[in-house]
Amino acid sequence: MKTQAQILSIVPDAEPENASAADAVVIILPDAATVVPPAQPMVATPRPVWRQRMSNGLSRLLPGGLGMLLLLAIWQMAALSSKGFPTPWQTWQAAQSIFADPFYVAGPNDQGIGWNVLASLKRVGIGFGLAALVGIPAGFLIGRFRFIAAMFNPIISLLRPVSPLAWLPIGLLLFQRAEPASSWTIFICSIWPMILNTAEGVRQIPQDYLNVARVLKLSEFAIMRTILLPAVLPSVLTGVRLSIGIAWLVIVAAEMLTGGIGIGFWIWNEWNNLNVPNIITAILVIGVVGLLLEQGLMLLAKRFSYETR
Repeated sequence: MKTQAQILSIVPDAEPENASAADAVVIILPDAATVVPPAQPMVATPRPVWRQRMSNGLSRLLPGGLGMLLLLAIWQMAALSSKGFPTPWQTWQAAQSIFADPFYVAGPNDQGIGWNVLASLKRVGIGFGLAALVGIPAGFLIGRFRFIAAMFNPIISLLRPVSPLAWLPIGLLLFQRAEPASSWTIFICSIWPMILNTAEGVRQIPQDYLNVARVLKLSEFAIMRTILLPAVLPSVLTGVRLSIGIAWLVIVAAEMLTGGIGIGFWIWNEWNNLNVPNIITAILVIGVVGLLLEQGLMLLAKRFSYETR
């Protein structure tokens, strides 16, 4: 067997005297010894499940952990450069003392931070619940009927930018008590995201859905129940999520002015006693509670979102 390519020279039929090298056709046949089989595709070895989960967990936790370390570093530098501002360690010691007995009761206005947080959540629940009962149906009507939208849009544009604290004196004048005045302030400030998001969700419903409802001669209530509500629910939950953050933000400021029991009043009382570590601890508690409220509503929104199904 040859180890080199075989060369064949084929000369067309012609007279020997007329044939020339230029008329020859040269065909190069590869020798069998030089044929290389095709390379086999490389198959990646699958990573173990536990390693994949660990990698995914680190990719989610690492950015947040670095952000927290950066916050602590800035906090420490601010404490070292400012007299009276507590360090993270001093705040941690104050938090241990506060949470050693968060539900003590030493008087009507002297209670643990746990009772103050629960009192604030109660006011938020009342004001936010009333805002949902009014705002979501109002959003349906504004998004469904152009006449109602034209009637209420100027009012919404006028009242929505008003500061929350500007509504508190009106509540005190109307109700003569701090408790309903705080709930009123939460109501009037948290209703707008629910109205606007619900109305926008109704406007985004495809016209084909409503045309089918007209062909089937459905009543307006049936259209609301079978077409509008399922299609608008993700937008409604988005408005609810935004409103709960506003409600929790407003109650802290309202309680600082109205007094009584509540996390806002608790912070103001600690400021009067110059307990800055306790104030920072309360700020962190407010942030954690607000985060839990928002994350809970986000999970609820994903449960009813069509994009995640």
